[in-house]
Order: sequence, then structure tokens, then C-alpha cells
Amino acid sequence: MLKLKKNTRRSVVAAVVGAFAIAGFGATANAGFPDKPIQFIIPFGAGGGADIEGRLLADEMSKVLGVPVVPINKPGGGGAVTYTFVKNAKPDGYTIAWNSTSILTSSNIGNMPFKHDALDHLGQVEHQPMPFAVKGDAPWKTLQEFAAYCKANPGKVKIANSGTGSATHLVSIAMVNAMGCKVIHLPVGTKRRNATVLSGEAQAMNAPLTAALNLTKAKKIRLLAVPSAKRNAMIPDVPTANETGFKAELDLFRGLSVPKGTPDAIKAQLYDAMNQAAHSKAFTGLANKKGFTIDTLKLTDFEAMLSREDAKVAAIMKGAGLYQSKAKN
Repeated sequence: MLKLKKNTRRSVVAAVVGAFAIAGFGATANAGFPDKPIQFIIPFGAGGGADIEGRLLADEMSKVLGVPVVPINKPGGGGAVTYTFVKNAKPDGYTIAWNSTSILTSSNIGNMPFKHDALDHLGQVEHQPMPFAVKGDAPWKTLQEFAAYCKANPGKVKIANSGTGSATHLVSIAMVNAMGCKVIHLPVGTKRRNATVLSGEAQAMNAPLTAALNLTKAKKIRLLAVPSAKRNAMIPDVPTANETGFKAELDLFRGLSVPKGTPDAIKAQLYDAMNQAAHSKAFTGLANKKGFTIDTLKLTDFEAMLSREDAKVAAIMKGAGLYQSKAKN
């Protein structure tokens, strides 16, 4: 039998103990997580689509994780208040941001001095188109007819949006550019956007499908096109902008982000809870009722999508003179 010197035996024992400690670290790093409530930060105010979806998702995640996932509204700066709060939070899994396209619009316009990659991301939950809509009794039946009218009346057509630099504003810019006409963009806010079209103050708008679906079913507004890669199953008769000859693509998405440096094991656990919650009976029921498409993307796929969409948002803003326009000098 091989005999080791006393000092050598001690070294071997220490090495073995160290190896076991390292091997066991991954299994114990998130031991006991979660053992207290998790903050679920929503970038917009109560009652809107983001709030309704976020609160239900948080409730369903609570059932999976076994602790309260508490919705907290932190509106402001087009989402910047929420993203800044979560970026500065402890990376321990107890603070989550309910993100959306706003994480790209708010950073590119300069509402916050960092980009989407300053946070870690769990994944995408859903996406939806932002269809181009006119009043139900408007004379335009197709996007081609609207484009012809718009070109014949430069600077007279008004298009409502949720706010300067918002996703609805940017997709309107993209569609107007594709149509080759000049319009007046009205940043009337989310609550007044639909009403502005219904009253006739604006001739058109781009709105998330969740905000437009019921009005469409009631024939109070007419959807002329969706600026998406393909038609939407909820409104299959509405063509894409590309199909009508006007190339424009920008969808609204929602997902979850966490502070940079959150342990991988905790992110994996939160993603699993997010995925189960997104496919729960309650959440899928809301999706079918409101008109959004559940499409969970894992971290790598979601980050790749974020990079592609970020480049698209930046390009639209630069063309419109909005890029970093709100950044502090």
C-alpha cells in the first residue's frame, strides 16, 4: 500500500474537501430560494394592458414558486423608472422587471443612460402586433387607399400615438416612411389614443392589438394592416404591411428581466416559473380574450431578439431625429 507523508496526506484531504465544496456550490447557491416575497415591477400605471397581463402572470408565478410575487407599478420615463430601479437592485432573484419594447425605446431616446444589456433577461412571455387602424366609418378600406390620400394631403393627416418615442409612435413613423407621405404625429397618451381616432381628431393610429381588438369587433375601428412578419391568428383577414406593398415590421413584446449578475441557477428557476405561468389556464385564457400571442423564448433566443429589435428601434429614431433626444447633456 502506498504510504503518504503526513503533510502530503493533509494536502490531499484539503484538495478533496475543496473539490466537494466547489462541486456542491452550484447545488446550494440558490438553496432555499425563494424564501420571501419577490417584487414584480411593472413599468406602467394600473389598469392598462401591461398592468393586467403582468398582475396575472405574477399571480400564476406565485403558485409555482410558493411565495408571493408582488406586482408594483413604477411608471415614468416610458419605462425608464422601472428599468433603472431593477438595474440597481440586488441581483438575488427577488426583484423582477416586467419588460416590453419600452426597454428599447426608453434607452434609445435617452431616458436612461444604459441599454437593454445592462440587465439580465429571463425570456419573452408574449408578443402582439400594433395594427394600423382608422375609424370604422372612414373612407379608406385598404392601406393603399390611405397612402394615396396621405400623399395627396401632405402635412394634413394626423396619426395618434401613446407618446413621443413610444413603440406606437415608432411603428407609425416606420409605416408613414414606407408609404412615402408626411403626417402630423399626435402624442396623446395611451388613454386618449383610441378616443382621438374615434372622435375624428386623428385620422389613424397604431395600437397594440389588445387595445384595438374589442373596438374592431364592434366595428368602431377598422384595421388596415399589421406591421408584422406574418398575419395574426386573431385577425387573420388583416394583411401585413409588407403584403400591401409597404415594408414595415415592429411588434410589441413583453418578458422578464432581472439585475445583472443574478445567479444562473436562480434565473433558471424563475424562467421555469415564468414559462409555467405563461402557459397556465388563466393566462392563456387572458391571451385568447385580449389578443396577445403567448410565445415564451429562453434567455439566448430572447437576447438575440432584443439585439435585432434594438437595432431596428435605433434606426427608426435616428431617421426621425429622436435618437438620444432626451439624454441629459
